[in-house]
Amino acid sequence: MASPITPSTGLGSGLAIGDIVSALVNSDKLAKQTQITTQTKLVTTKLSGIGTLQSALSAFQTLLKPPSGTTSKLQFAGYAATSSDATKVSVTSDNSAVPGTHTVTVNKLATSSSVATAAFAGSATTSAIPTGGSLTVSQNGIGKTYTIADGATLASIAKQINADTKTTNISANIITDANGSRLVFGSTTTGLDSDITTTSDITGFQIDRGVAVDTTSASSAGYIGSKPVNADVTIDGFNFTSKSNTIDKNLGGVSMTLLPGSVGAPVTVTVATNTDGLKTSLQAFIDSYNSVVKAISTVTKATISDTPDPDTGATVTPAALTGDSMPRSILSALRNELVTTGASGDLSVLSQLGITTAQADGTLSLDSTKFDAAMAKGLAGDVQQLFSGTGDGSNGLVARMNAAITPYTQTGGILATRTTSLNQQQNDLQKQQTALDLRVTTLTATLTAKYNAMDLLVGQLKASATSITSFFDSLNASKS
Repeated sequence: MASPITPSTGLGSGLAIGDIVSALVNSDKLAKQTQITTQTKLVTTKLSGIGTLQSALSAFQTLLKPPSGTTSKLQFAGYAATSSDATKVSVTSDNSAVPGTHTVTVNKLATSSSVATAAFAGSATTSAIPTGGSLTVSQNGIGKTYTIADGATLASIAKQINADTKTTNISANIITDANGSRLVFGSTTTGLDSDITTTSDITGFQIDRGVAVDTTSASSAGYIGSKPVNADVTIDGFNFTSKSNTIDKNLGGVSMTLLPGSVGAPVTVTVATNTDGLKTSLQAFIDSYNSVVKAISTVTKATISDTPDPDTGATVTPAALTGDSMPRSILSALRNELVTTGASGDLSVLSQLGITTAQADGTLSLDSTKFDAAMAKGLAGDVQQLFSGTGDGSNGLVARMNAAITPYTQTGGILATRTTSLNQQQNDLQKQQTALDLRVTTLTATLTAKYNAMDLLVGQLKASATSITSFFDSLNASKS
């Protein structure tokens, strides 16, 4: 049965031993615990501030320089191409496009090679090849050889070939009719002389160039329908051919994709000032830049309150990175690029486009009326030059902004180094907390043991005193 007497109260002395020990231990650990708590809060707050900066800068840099394989949202082409019928001919333009209207007539589409082997009895999975051998599939003088095992089926051979489609651009399928099953080869490569041929020591797999398959004969192999041809296109009366249905070298700055159904009726391709596209890109640039500015303000601007803090009495609460020079350095680097002249041209300052900086918080804004007026003055090409630059583009505002951010965001950069340092401080503080907790546990046990020993001694002395008192009381009583 548990003792009803509170163990924190000394039985001999009657002292509140638990309270005394707690008071002594708390007094001992107060200074160190306050230091650890304060430093931990400071480090955690700074880590949060660094994270806020990292997030805003990374988003801005992704906009400025998208990952490989993705399309940039910043398209500063001064002029944009449009098609009168994008279902027949779709168009895009680059920074070299110039205003104009062009008539495009598609006379032929580029086609790809499609060939078939002889027919084999059975279906795709049951048409076994009794004796194996080798099969070489070639296109444009480049071939890939496959080893065919005894008893292989058309399905297993097709699987072998399709495993290499990404590198060979050739795929295999199976068509079954009344004569049996045939292995059919197709390709994503188009144009004249892109015929697929095969050589094989297995009967029925040989496909020679220029031979058409007779679909009524089981033993016939060759090309299906017609041989591959080049695209035939006329632009403004000038005729040319292309192996591909993507035409990107015949109309300056404009890339055209010829789509099924485009043969025949002419399509009008117009290159005009890209007012809407430029405005959209400028606004995207401004919004992302402003996000960085606001993030810097969030982590550096102290909060002023009319009510003093109940613990410290302070009326000013610093932000995560108040007084830190790094955020100011980032902002300075970005603002410096905004006012630096890069590529030469009639457009030298952003204010000519209606872009201004707010005095209150440093954010940018776009005045649509002033922007439209600048476009009316023929500055579209200069916008493209200002932001995208000339030559390799390194003198454009986009590239220069990206270069200004990179030292902070790159692997092992300023933000990463600062984060590593703060994480190390956090780990050190955790170790200090663990050590302090151990000290508190040890000190509590030590003091408790000492006070319990004192309490036991006091109890023994009280018992002795009581015994002596009783003895003298008895002696006095006997004398009476």
